[in-house]
Amino acid sequence: MAEKRDYYEVLGLSKGASEDELKQAFRKLSRKYHPDFNPGDKEAEEKFKEINEAYEVLSDPDKKARYDQFGHAGVDPSYGGGGFDGGFSGGFGDMGDISDIFSSFFGGGFGSSSGRSANAPRRGQDIQTNVNISFMEACFGKKADITINRMEKCPDCGGSGAEAGTSPETCPECHGTGQVKVTQRTPFGMISSQKACSRCGGKGKVINSPCHKCHGNGRVSVSKNITVDIPAGIDDEQTIRVSGQGHSGINGGPAGDLHVTVTVRPDAIFERDGYDVHTEMPITFVQAALGAEVTVPTIDGTVKYTIPEGTQPGTIFRFKNKGIKKLNRSERGNQFVHITIEVPSNLTKKQKDLLKEFDSSLDDSKNYKKRNSFFDKIKQAFEK
Repeated sequence: MAEKRDYYEVLGLSKGASEDELKQAFRKLSRKYHPDFNPGDKEAEEKFKEINEAYEVLSDPDKKARYDQFGHAGVDPSYGGGGFDGGFSGGFGDMGDISDIFSSFFGGGFGSSSGRSANAPRRGQDIQTNVNISFMEACFGKKADITINRMEKCPDCGGSGAEAGTSPETCPECHGTGQVKVTQRTPFGMISSQKACSRCGGKGKVINSPCHKCHGNGRVSVSKNITVDIPAGIDDEQTIRVSGQGHSGINGGPAGDLHVTVTVRPDAIFERDGYDVHTEMPITFVQAALGAEVTVPTIDGTVKYTIPEGTQPGTIFRFKNKGIKKLNRSERGNQFVHITIEVPSNLTKKQKDLLKEFDSSLDDSKNYKKRNSFFDKIKQAFEK
């Protein structure tokens, strides 16, 4: 088996990184190496998979704790040690005995095996991944094809872990209970307690002929293509949960879920604010002064709109129900068009003379009310 890189190293972080640091690193790297941005680049594709795997583990508090203590063997069943599912069966000197003593008095502690049975059904772990979409795809939704690596029931042994033609056998040590009784002399006297069977690891069964494909784990890593429905109105950094598409369960337990975090690429024309859309519309000085019919872009396409004469810079027009569809609802937001007036430059001498003539023909009191009001306020301020 190829040696895996340290998950913190994959994300460019130090051990003990905070949740926010993990998220920021994941988003930055997943964008950089996403297959959509690196078509045909196998190296980028492999790095993207490695980044997703690292974040999947480190973003889960339980997995992160196991990884910090035991490394890859604590979270990857195919890496050796079975991911440490089902507890421990000794192996730490007298810690197992001390654990049993405390368990008999206080009902647990020190990682004792008095909790759930290692042979009980357990839900599969969730998977976290990322998908990049355009602004328009976020507005109207789409079906996105993504590739994930997940643990599935071994097809050769059906999840039993035993080689085809054989089956797990009842453990001769604990007779299938997964627990053995031990009696110990302690400062409190002789104490009897239950502990996980060291022969079967608390499972109650032993596999004498492990499956060659899964090496007795009952699950194998599989690359899977999943089609995810991205709903209309999804926003940047929102997460979609796909039920039952995570890692398969253990001992007949249900599969985990797939969590897909959406990254929305910025648009050159539109800007989003909740479910409203904003766009800047430049018009000429003449169009603003005389009014004009202009073509305005919306997310549904272009529409004709009549700019009234005398339109001022900074005027905002509202297009009702031309915004983004609200998630799981029929209502839509609005579109707001922000008017900017572009002042002409590079004028010829003739054009400048015409403008001067035009300006001298205007009546300040009628045509420049804001300007007159402004200078009146200045005059009053300095006369005090």
